[in-house]
Amino acid sequence: MIPIELYTECKDNTASTSLNHNFFEEKMNKKSKAKRQIGKWRSWETTEGVIRAPHRSMMRAMGLNDDDINAPFIGVASTHNEVTPCNSGIKPLVDAVKKGVNYSKGTPFEFGTITVSDAISMGTEGMKGSLVSREIIADSIETVCFAERYDGLVAIAGCDKSLPGAMMAMARLNIPSVFVYGGSILPGNLNGEDLQIVSVFEAVGKRQSGEINDQQLRDIETHACPGPGACGGMFTANTMSSIGEALGISIPGSASEANVDQRKISSSREAGMAVMNLVRENIRPSDILTRKAFENAITLVVAMGGSTNSALHLPAIASEMGVKLSLKDIHDISMKTPLLADMKPGGKYLMFDLDKVGGVQLVMKRLLDAGLLHGDELTITGKTVKENLKNINTNDSENEIVKNVSSPISRTGGLVTLFGNLAPDGCVLKVAGHQFGKKFIGPAKVFNQEEEAMESIKKRTIKNGDVVIIRYEGPKGGPGMREMLSITGALVGQGLGESVYLITDGRFSGGSHGALIGHVGPEAAVGGPIAIVNDGDLIEIDLDKFQLNILIDDDEINRRTSSWKPRKSQYNKGTLGKYIKLVQPASKGAITS
Repeated sequence: MIPIELYTECKDNTASTSLNHNFFEEKMNKKSKAKRQIGKWRSWETTEGVIRAPHRSMMRAMGLNDDDINAPFIGVASTHNEVTPCNSGIKPLVDAVKKGVNYSKGTPFEFGTITVSDAISMGTEGMKGSLVSREIIADSIETVCFAERYDGLVAIAGCDKSLPGAMMAMARLNIPSVFVYGGSILPGNLNGEDLQIVSVFEAVGKRQSGEINDQQLRDIETHACPGPGACGGMFTANTMSSIGEALGISIPGSASEANVDQRKISSSREAGMAVMNLVRENIRPSDILTRKAFENAITLVVAMGGSTNSALHLPAIASEMGVKLSLKDIHDISMKTPLLADMKPGGKYLMFDLDKVGGVQLVMKRLLDAGLLHGDELTITGKTVKENLKNINTNDSENEIVKNVSSPISRTGGLVTLFGNLAPDGCVLKVAGHQFGKKFIGPAKVFNQEEEAMESIKKRTIKNGDVVIIRYEGPKGGPGMREMLSITGALVGQGLGESVYLITDGRFSGGSHGALIGHVGPEAAVGGPIAIVNDGDLIEIDLDKFQLNILIDDDEINRRTSSWKPRKSQYNKGTLGKYIKLVQPASKGAITS
């Protein structure tokens, strides 16, 4: 009879048939050397047998001994860099993960991947590379883990696109994996008032309107960001870290920890220990990232008023796992989920504040007790969601940050999706923290790129009641779906945040707030209806029917569509050129695989 551990290892579908055959013969040979550790499912291909002596020699050159070589190999993917404060404080977390792996008798291998700073590239041509970076991150992590035959993976990421990029790689590889969030930034403070990066973008609009002077702007600029960590509100990074907990791929309680909090070191070390348990039990992302897990993630996002970018990233991660997730799925869950957390940008509080009252676990526990989460879903702890939350105090007394399910901020969640003749494939609107009227009709002011719109805003030509259309900023048309925090911040700063609708086939920062509709599809670059809107056309936003329409008849739409001609892109080679050829619509997560 074949020993069960040999049978399990031989059937690993990531190795070739010939390798499996050779391995089986070697292991069954009486002259075979000492038995490998449980969990060394793939890395044995690089370490065992006479022909792997050169491979082992290379490993010894890095200080590995026999015990290290015979142990499971764990890839530790790091986004540490000096590009952005979101990632500049990650190195201590990487070291803690490696200590956890070593403690649990595994061998960690640290490697890096790229990130870009959305906030620093915001409002420039460079922002076209932001969403593209998500794909590069996923591809790079996949490539290293595949090529080196690592048995498990811990991915540590800090900024907006690095989080979903890492999660996509975990799903794609389907080797035992744990995600670690780099942690949020501490709030800045000026004259007793908390500040964060969005405060600075909005201060630009206040300066343009004459509400503040140059010195006041500088004071805000120099006090808003006190150190390392990702943007502090329920923006994209903190939305994705919360998603990591809801999906069950992060250490429970870790999503709300600040980068400089010593608990982050502890939870990172715990992540290194957790991945070793996963490799020994052969628990993979496919065991955790189920349809119900994604429904849990959506529920948490809409209950916390999370970023509209989750409508891109969740379908993208789900797609890597073979789970179909649509904009309608997000909308339907939002319609039955109460908004509980009063978080910036639409609310009042930061992740730092949420952490003090119980963090993401408090929100999840209240949702679970209300029957709004699937409690039977497996997580990286080896326990279910319900088991992880068993001892969490729901702290039923009302607090200002997280409301009870019985007395929510609103009866429905923070994200909605709209369809209509202007968005046949759908679009996304964040309603958390806003009191939009049920219906809005206004004249279109059309711009073919972000820069054109910004010039108009600077000149203060946008007035109450306008509908600003910014097109050719979609996945293909941008390319890359630039975020528009500079524009949205300026509109809010000029007092136009809820009296002017901004509609685009691009997207918004998680820090943006106001009457903002993004991800309009099909995008202008492929001839979507947004491409044929003219200045002065009346645009209707109907939040009773959740529709977005241009108020012209079908004959006129058909006439304009028939005369539309695609624009020639200036990006026909390099990263952006490849991206244009491969990227799918925003409604499918703007994936390239």
